Amino acid sequence: MAKTVTPDAISVILANPCPDSSSDLPEIVVQVVDLKPTGKKYMFMASDGKMKVRALLQSTLASEVTSGNIQNLGLIRVLDYTLNDIPTKNEKFLIVSKCDAVSSALEAEYKADVKVEDSGNSLKQNQEMDVDVKTESPGIVLKPKQEVVTKSAAQIVHDQHGNAAPAARMAMTLRVHPLVSLNPYQGIWTIKVRVTGKGNMRTYRNARGEGCVFNVELTDEDGTQIQATMFNDAAKKFFDKFQMGKVYYISKGTLKVANKQFKTVQNDYEMTLNENSEVEEASNEATLIPETKFSFTPIDELGPFVNGRELVDVIGVVQSVSPTMSIRRKSNNETIPKRDIVIADETKKTVVVSLWNDLATSVGQELLDMADKSPVVAIKSLKVGEFQGVSLSALSKSIILVDPDTPEAKKLRSWYDSEGKDTSLAAIGNDLSLSNRNGARSMYTDRVTLSHITSNLSLGEDKPVYFSIKAYISTIKPDQTMWYRACKTCSKKVTEAVGSGYWCEGCQKNEDDCSLRYIMAVKVSDASGEAFVSVFNEQAEKMIGCTADELNEIKLNDGEASYQKKLKDATWVPHLFRVSVAQNEYNNEKRQRITVRAVAPIDYAAESKYLIEEMTKIKVSN
Repeated sequence: MAKTVTPDAISVILANPCPDSSSDLPEIVVQVVDLKPTGKKYMFMASDGKMKVRALLQSTLASEVTSGNIQNLGLIRVLDYTLNDIPTKNEKFLIVSKCDAVSSALEAEYKADVKVEDSGNSLKQNQEMDVDVKTESPGIVLKPKQEVVTKSAAQIVHDQHGNAAPAARMAMTLRVHPLVSLNPYQGIWTIKVRVTGKGNMRTYRNARGEGCVFNVELTDEDGTQIQATMFNDAAKKFFDKFQMGKVYYISKGTLKVANKQFKTVQNDYEMTLNENSEVEEASNEATLIPETKFSFTPIDELGPFVNGRELVDVIGVVQSVSPTMSIRRKSNNETIPKRDIVIADETKKTVVVSLWNDLATSVGQELLDMADKSPVVAIKSLKVGEFQGVSLSALSKSIILVDPDTPEAKKLRSWYDSEGKDTSLAAIGNDLSLSNRNGARSMYTDRVTLSHITSNLSLGEDKPVYFSIKAYISTIKPDQTMWYRACKTCSKKVTEAVGSGYWCEGCQKNEDDCSLRYIMAVKVSDASGEAFVSVFNEQAEKMIGCTADELNEIKLNDGEASYQKKLKDATWVPHLFRVSVAQNEYNNEKRQRITVRAVAPIDYAAESKYLIEEMTKIKVSN
C-alpha cells in the first residue's frame, strides 16, 4: 500500500461530515501536523497538502501516540470520524475515533503541487486555498454531499433486535456520537453511555409552582462524562428506567453550557432530557464503557474545599463506624437516619464522613458489620463542611464502593497493613493547614482585624463569612460552663439515665461512662479591639493545653486555685485563628456570633513573610 496522502482527503471529510459507515468512503489518508497532548487526548491538524482541519484523537488512540505508531508529520488512515461545526469560531472540528498508522514522520510537512488555469502558468498554492484546483497526481472522485440520517436510540435498538450480525459488526455500522463531539448547536445525535451516578428524586417549589427533578451522571467508552437532568414528566418517565451501571442509547436531548457553580463532572456542557427524549437500554451487546471514575483528593488536602460548591472523591481505610442515629430536619421536621464513619489514608489524617438515608442503613450497616476488618472505601461526590474543622457529608448522588479492585485501593491496603495500623493518626480538623493548596482558606487568607468584624454588624446575615485573625486570648472566665457531658461514640450531649449511666439520644442507648468536651466563650484582643468568641473542644484543647477531662481533674483534686491558674496561664498567648461570623437571633434581637473554626500557634517565619508582602503591597499602591 502506497504511503502517500490521499488527494483532496479534507474535501472528502468536509463532504461527508457524518458517514453512516466507513465502507461508504474512499480511503482517507492525511498527514498529522502540530501533534500535541491535551489531557488524555491529542490535538493535531489533519492535512492533505492543500487544506487543513483542526482534529482530535480520542483517548482510546492515545496509546498509539505514546507507543510511537502515530507521530507528528506521520500519516494516518482515518477509518471512523465525526465532523462538528463550531459556529462561535466559524470552523470545523474533526473527531477521529478510529484510525491506522500508515507511515512514521516524514522529513517535512507535505505540500501538494497544484495547477491553476491562469494563462498556462503553474503556481504553488498554500494549503489554506479554498478554490477548485486540479492536482498533478491522479485525483479521486468526490461524492456529492449526502443527506446523513442519524439513527435515534429506538431505531438503533430495533435494528439490533432485527439483525443477527455480531455486536462488533453492528458497532461499525451505527452512527453513535462520542460525548466529546456534542455541543448545543448540533442537530440530531445519539450517544451510548453508562450510568455511573444517579441522584434521588427531589421536589422543588418556585414562582412557577411545584415540581420534581433528578440527575444522572453518564460516561461513554472514551471516559468522557456529562450530567443529564430531567424535570417533572421526564423525571417520572425515566427515574425507574435509569439503573446504576447499565448502558443506554440516548437521543433527542438538548445541551447547554454547564453552570460551573453546580456542575459535578468535568464537562463544559450539561444535558437536559424531556418527555420526548429516547432512552433505550443496550442489553444485547458487549461494551467497553468504564465503570464509575474517581478523582481522589488526599484527606490532608480537603481544607480548600470547605463550604465550597465543588464535590470531592476520597478513598480511605475505615477506622470506626457509629450506630445509626435519628436526625430531625429543621425544614420539615422529618426524621432521617444518619451514620458517621471515620476513614484514614496515607497522609496519616482521618476525617468523619456522614452517611444519610439509604446509605446510612444499607452500606453503613455493611461497614459496621465488617468494621473489625478495616475495609477500604472509595466514595464519590462528597460535600466538604466545617464541622470540627473539616468534615465530609454524602449526598443523594454519592457512590460508595467497599474494597474496590483498583490500584489505589490495593496501594492503600498495603500501606495500612504494613505500617498504617500502627501509626498515630490525627483528625484533619485538629490542624487545618496554614498553607493549603493555592493558599485557599489558610491562616493568611482574608486576614482582618477584630474591629473590621465587630464594627460591621451586617456580616453573616445571609450565610456565614470567614476571616483569619491574629489575636491574644485576654480572658477566660473561670465561672462559666466550660464543658458538657458527651457520648464517647458520637460526641453528642448525654443525660443521666435512670438508675445509673448516661443516655445518648443520638445512639439511642445507655453507656456506663461519658467524656467531657469543651464548649466555652473566650475574649480575644488585638490592637484594634476585642470580642468574645465561641470555642469548641478541639480548638479549646489547643488553647488551654489539656483536655476537658484533665482540667476537671485539676479542679476536683488540686482545688480552685490550681484550676484558675491553668486558665490564667493560657491567657495573653498569641494565636492565629480562622473564624466564622454569623447572625443569631435572641429575644427578637440579632446578635453577631463569632466562632473559632481553627487555631494555630504563631509561625514567626511565615508571619514575617506575610507582613513583608503586605508592606510591599502598600508601597506599590502609594
